[in-house]
Amino acid sequence: MGTCELCGRENVETTIHHLLPKEMGGTFGATATLCIPCHKQIHALYTNHEIAARLTTIDDLKSDNQLSRFLKWIRKQPSTKIMKIKKSNERKRK
Repeated sequence: MGTCELCGRENVETTIHHLLPKEMGGTFGATATLCIPCHKQIHALYTNHEIAARLTTIDDLKSDNQLSRFLKWIRKQPSTKIMKIKKSNERKRK
């Protein structure tokens, strides 16, 4: 259990997110510790190419319009809640 660097919730199960996707050369690059819902939401909204092009820092992720709406909501959820994350309709078309 840890703290999510993106939403700030504490006592959550965390995963490692490569700020530059591994397939784009980020295998040994900077990482962030994220809760499962935040990590899944990033990949549901954006392709690895989009992440590599403009979302390579925690600040970039926090300031992204679509993701910031999710973060506002997730911060209010209990740390024990694991919700189902669906790919956005835009992401499904890519």
